[in-house]
Amino acid sequence: MSLTRRGLLTLAGVAAAAAGCGRASDGPGTGRLLTSKALPARFTAPLPIPAIARPVRVTADADHYVLTQKAADVSLLPGRTTRIWGYDGTFPGPTLRVRAGRPAVVTMRNELPVPTSTHLHGGVTPPDSDGFPTDLTVPRGYSPAPPTARQVHDVSRDYRYPNNQRAATLWYHDHRMDFTGPQVWRGLLGLYQITDPREEALPLPRDDRDLPLMICDRAFEEDGSFAYPSHDMAMHRPGARGQFVTGVFGDVILVNGAPWPRHEVDAARYRLRLVNASNARRYRLALEAGGKRLPMIQIGSDDGLLPAPITHTEIIVTPGERYDVVVDFAALPIGTEVTLVNDFGIGTTAEVMRFAVARKAADDSRVPDRLVPAAEPPLTTADAVTERQFDFRYDEGRWTVNRQLYDPAGSLATPRLDTVELWRFTSDFHHPVHVHLAHFQVLSRSGRSPEPWETGWKDTVDVRPYETVEVLAKFAGHRGKYMLHCHNLEHEDMAMMANFDVI
Repeated sequence: MSLTRRGLLTLAGVAAAAAGCGRASDGPGTGRLLTSKALPARFTAPLPIPAIARPVRVTADADHYVLTQKAADVSLLPGRTTRIWGYDGTFPGPTLRVRAGRPAVVTMRNELPVPTSTHLHGGVTPPDSDGFPTDLTVPRGYSPAPPTARQVHDVSRDYRYPNNQRAATLWYHDHRMDFTGPQVWRGLLGLYQITDPREEALPLPRDDRDLPLMICDRAFEEDGSFAYPSHDMAMHRPGARGQFVTGVFGDVILVNGAPWPRHEVDAARYRLRLVNASNARRYRLALEAGGKRLPMIQIGSDDGLLPAPITHTEIIVTPGERYDVVVDFAALPIGTEVTLVNDFGIGTTAEVMRFAVARKAADDSRVPDRLVPAAEPPLTTADAVTERQFDFRYDEGRWTVNRQLYDPAGSLATPRLDTVELWRFTSDFHHPVHVHLAHFQVLSRSGRSPEPWETGWKDTVDVRPYETVEVLAKFAGHRGKYMLHCHNLEHEDMAMMANFDVI
């Protein structure tokens, strides 16, 4: 089934807006959901900080964790309860804080009524622990297993994460084939922080001044339950998707599970770990106070620290991307209110949260001129052993890669372990492209330089409508079957995925 002429024009219009000619996230035809009851007042809820998961056992070769995926009733909006599906019954789930080079074994117990598959986004993991969409953990009594299942684990399974990679802000989330969107929307997401001695030796803000900010949008029914177009396969059948072909957007912005929170800060430097955990919404984030924009000193991107800090007044963050920035509140008078704004939003989605400068305090932190040793030179085209192209396109009623529907048993590429390849991503719409296992550096955008915040190692890149993005991808760590896909979760559920085999 092809798009009608009217549908194609609508899609093209939204694509043009996504490219920067408007605010695509909230325009007509973008699948925006509206909360059925009056929205809570902004900047009144305190900012929650997700609990740090503690290992249940420490052995000579690994730290062992247990997380339980289960339903729980939580208070996300004042005066209402919301039934979530969460890791340990929280939204977001506990933060796993691990050390580089020290393996972690995470046992995932499934007490939900549906199968799950957990992906460590940004992790360099063995293929059997990567969260392949058909490697399923099924709850007790669930039958039959989906016919597409590659592996089936009853009730629980162990994910083994070697953590042989740079210190970075990662996240984990559900990755079940055809159902990633609704299951992440319900709450199956959490943070995963890798630390190492080199990063810890830097004089960056730490402890209470190191803030994870997991940003996502949601919409709610009148009774407080999550609004979503469908929690079953009806949404994914041709003709049933309607306006949600572009993705699902809510009108409530949550940060760490709180709507538009307010957080008191010292007049000092803070590290903000920005994570876009939305299904489809992209953000252009900036900090505003008194009509002026504050500088944000970027120190990291998806997969680790930058060689040197870069200062911005705004950063575009698409679904799946992470950026670490340092903000200095010391120059602001006590009592100043600083708002984290979203230039791509309108109405309720134009603001994310607020910081209140509450008190003077000592601060011995600083941002050094060098963040990682100069021994890590950037990749160049001379490093690439081959080139490949992946085209993300709406074709015959489906989102496709190279005009092919997703085949769990198929493969579009066979990169060799410990090599670098030049990959070109092209599109007809707006697609945040995520590559499993491989970390990459963005080389160019339609022959131009990347955005200034796209330096460093990444695993997700913003591919805009009718644009060619070139990346240099390094395949290191493990052989086996991995995948790339659009991280607009509704596009992913509509088959916009492809496999590759590292040989």
